[in-house]
Amino acid sequence: MRRVRQLIVAVGALVLASVAVPASRAGAATTERHGLRGDYHVSAPGTYDQFTTLKATVVDPNIDVNDLEPVLDSLTGQNDHNTIRWTGQVQPRYSEPYTFSMVADNGFRVWVDNQLVIDHWVDDWDNPQTGTPVALQAGRKYDIKVEYFENRGGSNAHLSWSSPSRPKEIVPNSALYLPPGFTYPGPLSSAVPTDGETITMTFDQAMKPVPAGAATHFTVQVNGTAWPIASAALDRRDPATVALRLSEPIPRQAGNGIRAVYDGQGGVTTTGGSGVPGFNVYVVNDSTYQITTPWAKDVSPSNVLPEYPRPQLTRSDWQNLNGVWQYQAGSADQAPPSGNLSGKILVPYPPESLLSGVQRHDDHMWYRRTFTVPESWRTGGQRLLLHFGAVDYQATVWVNGVQVATHTGGYDAFDADVTDAVTGRGPQTLLVRAVDPSTSGPSNQPVGKQRSNPSGIWYTPSSGIWQTVWMEPVAPAHIDRLDMTPDLTDGTLKLTVRASGVTGQRVEATAWDGDTKVGSVTGPVGTALALPVPHAKLWNPDKPFLYDLKVALVDGHRPVDRVGSYFGMRSVSIGDVNGQPHALLNGSFVFNLGTLDQGFWPDGLYTAPTDAALKFDLQQQKALGFNTVRKHIKVEPQRWYYWADKLGLIVWQDMPAMNPDRGSPLTAADKAEFESELHTMIEQHRSHPSITMWVPFNEGWGEYDPARVTNEVKAWDPSRLVNTDSGQNCCASLPDPHAGDIYDNHNYPAPGHPVITDHRAIVDGEFGGLGLKVPGHMWFGGGFAYEMENSSQQLTDRYVGMDKDLESCIRCGLSGSIYTQPYDVEGEVNGLMTYDRRVLKVDAARVRAANLAVLAAAGNVSNPPPPPPGTPGLTGVGSWPLDQAAGGTTPDASGKGNDGTLVNGPTPVAGKNGNALQFNGGNQWVDTGASILDTTGNYTVSAWVTIDDPGNAFQTAVSQDSAGGTSEFFLQYSGVDHRFAFSAVGIRALAPTAPSPGRWYHLVGVRDAQHSELRLYVDGTLAGTASYCPGAAAGGHTVLGRAQYQGNQVDFWGGKLDQVHVYDRALSADEVGTLYASGA
Repeated sequence: MRRVRQLIVAVGALVLASVAVPASRAGAATTERHGLRGDYHVSAPGTYDQFTTLKATVVDPNIDVNDLEPVLDSLTGQNDHNTIRWTGQVQPRYSEPYTFSMVADNGFRVWVDNQLVIDHWVDDWDNPQTGTPVALQAGRKYDIKVEYFENRGGSNAHLSWSSPSRPKEIVPNSALYLPPGFTYPGPLSSAVPTDGETITMTFDQAMKPVPAGAATHFTVQVNGTAWPIASAALDRRDPATVALRLSEPIPRQAGNGIRAVYDGQGGVTTTGGSGVPGFNVYVVNDSTYQITTPWAKDVSPSNVLPEYPRPQLTRSDWQNLNGVWQYQAGSADQAPPSGNLSGKILVPYPPESLLSGVQRHDDHMWYRRTFTVPESWRTGGQRLLLHFGAVDYQATVWVNGVQVATHTGGYDAFDADVTDAVTGRGPQTLLVRAVDPSTSGPSNQPVGKQRSNPSGIWYTPSSGIWQTVWMEPVAPAHIDRLDMTPDLTDGTLKLTVRASGVTGQRVEATAWDGDTKVGSVTGPVGTALALPVPHAKLWNPDKPFLYDLKVALVDGHRPVDRVGSYFGMRSVSIGDVNGQPHALLNGSFVFNLGTLDQGFWPDGLYTAPTDAALKFDLQQQKALGFNTVRKHIKVEPQRWYYWADKLGLIVWQDMPAMNPDRGSPLTAADKAEFESELHTMIEQHRSHPSITMWVPFNEGWGEYDPARVTNEVKAWDPSRLVNTDSGQNCCASLPDPHAGDIYDNHNYPAPGHPVITDHRAIVDGEFGGLGLKVPGHMWFGGGFAYEMENSSQQLTDRYVGMDKDLESCIRCGLSGSIYTQPYDVEGEVNGLMTYDRRVLKVDAARVRAANLAVLAAAGNVSNPPPPPPGTPGLTGVGSWPLDQAAGGTTPDASGKGNDGTLVNGPTPVAGKNGNALQFNGGNQWVDTGASILDTTGNYTVSAWVTIDDPGNAFQTAVSQDSAGGTSEFFLQYSGVDHRFAFSAVGIRALAPTAPSPGRWYHLVGVRDAQHSELRLYVDGTLAGTASYCPGAAAGGHTVLGRAQYQGNQVDFWGGKLDQVHVYDRALSADEVGTLYASGA
């Protein structure tokens, strides 16, 4: 790892002049400690904003935390229904009015000099508030108090200030002091030095040598992650400093989320003999380290993405302009600068990235370099084209002071004919202005996941030039683009050649299979030509065959321009499989088993460090058994799609979304620009066989006119499927327009199966999000996941279990699924790989086998295997008569040995048949100690019940816990319907009438996997049915008298239970009647 860091530093040194780095403050001993006193509370039950119980008092550096969840967990034992009170003093540097502002999730209020300047005790989130200006004197300390509450969900808090002479900034640690008289044990200062490899803790007096084994008494938390400590020892340079050597370096992105904790039991002692008491202190982060991919070492100023950037339209003559350019920040309406710029940048890495050598965001950017036109390009009247793969967001280009291009749109390529701006035969000056306010600008530009203030599921922006810049000579009449659409119905490739400068030239095109000529066609420019491809070898994920294509513009018999290309023959359609619409490839159902690939890199952000890195991501996903990639609200360079074509991966291509959180409605200009960029994306990528689906919207982010936009996309490209809004069930989505070819739901963490009955195929566009933290390979040390696992084996087990769920969903008509995600991205640690691509978190062989089993199940969907016959008879695989309750257990009469444990003492009473158990509806239940039912298949549960109070609360008689935290089924009373029900989440087979309190009822719930149905029987008669397909593997214990929801024990039964059975098959109606008649 150290070698990689040194290489990156070397690249940066070549690119930029040295950048000032704050010196480590580890040795800065002072009698006054900076920071704020933080008192962390939990609120009284049923409230969320009360300072009820003080749980911890610590010193915080300031108030600037992107994710308070791990902090609240570690200090209070919970991350909802918390309150915090920060107190201390603030000291300004200048005498002038200061305006304090704050933004948080959830409410807050701020006092300065005993004045309430912000009062936002409101249960909302991320709603910035600006306070009343307060006149402050330089050098004087003023009391400051901030109160905050967290209700539920995510949490963050940020306190800023500004003044007439100072721009808005986070109130820094250096301006904050602890309250007078407040003392807190621990070092005077703690810091991570620039290499990130140690924590130095400086005390107010010299220390004795640190005992062996003392390291085990320290813990380090980095944004909620336990960071491994290698050793603890005195700093040889300062006897008052204890140094913790870390097993992995802490990244600079960890910010102020680092805490060092000592339990007071490690024998750390001053030279005066006083033992150091336990402490929990913040650590100032001066680290400049950040994680990198293995390919970062291959990047140098002379080796920057040298590959030809446009594989589907190739010419032999070209020149790559990537490399070191001049760079400097600009301002709005600034005139083009003359002469050299003040800094340097490595193009095409965005300036925010490590590989650029800049590592900052500028709204306005200037780029400059010179180039020389090869002498051979100046013959035959050739024109000079300058190409930009992508510039985010607005670009203006000058050559030798002549403006040659303007462009808007951060995801599409553009070019300029610069021939007439070239002067002489020496160096030519190229100047580019880029403007990218990201999510802070006046318009709602398509930004995807980029955010000006990244956190959570939003990431660092990639501004300016972020794809290859290059130039090529072309003839006056030359080919600009090839539009290629395979047509399997007549065995042809529909080819339209787009060209410029044409004066009567014609097209000659020939397809090749290696050295064998396949077919050829001649015709006019701009017209769809039918190129014969007889007996076509079809493109599919298993055999992604690609034909070569050679195209020429011909003037008479003389070619004036030649280009190379390739294409794949395949079809995409919606067709009937087992009576349901499915997505078809080449006329057959191929389940789209994919990942949510977001295209971010820790060293290059939007720009992969090398072409090998770009290829690696797709190779790794293919090696794990996936056949599909959903390119999530980002458009990649053309070479990414080339590798998808060549490796055989189906691509769902998202349109980068507008920002859904701007708080202002979309304007007509916003919509027009969005549709313009959407159309350009389709035009520039329509010839890739890997792309089978366009996705205009995601979860309603920036969604408008969904039916019209969908129909527009379909008109632009009728050859592909259109998925109007991936995540139609989620978030900001508008009502379902019933348009397009796909209905797409998002479900976390387990996969789901949307139920619709129209012309569209159904897919699960996102699921999973299973997390695993790997210290040393994380962006900021902490991270978010929809469900956090504790080990690679646990993560693998959970993933494999979800694949089993998918097999059930496929039997119910699911056409595709997208797992979140192939690799971690910044604050999300829910990847199968780490963000730096150095650690595969799962067992590759097991994941591949599970994925291939899913694809095999899809291949057999027309002839599914019959369900196992199950155990015959009416005793079942679990049977609890509940007649006996001696010793806190009740026997399992099935002979399987799963005796039930009585939790919190349900009471034996007279039952329907012998004895029963009375449950109090509050905390009593029975745990069978085993996961008895395979809930992916057929099963039945039955019980005799009475209910004491059929009111508005849910009450569950029998359920089975899930590894995902929510019961897979509920044999229950539904409080919202006031009827008995056999349910899954959001789906209920309901009885027709309300039950009477105290009366015995016989309830039977049947899950029939073959017919995708839940059935509820009451007293031997079919009472209700509901369509239900997924049948996920539950994995938790079978329990009586309660349910599980989002990890909590809920829905306790109030009443009696008797004669409970569970069966590993679907009982018939006759068997249910017999069971009811027997009273068993």
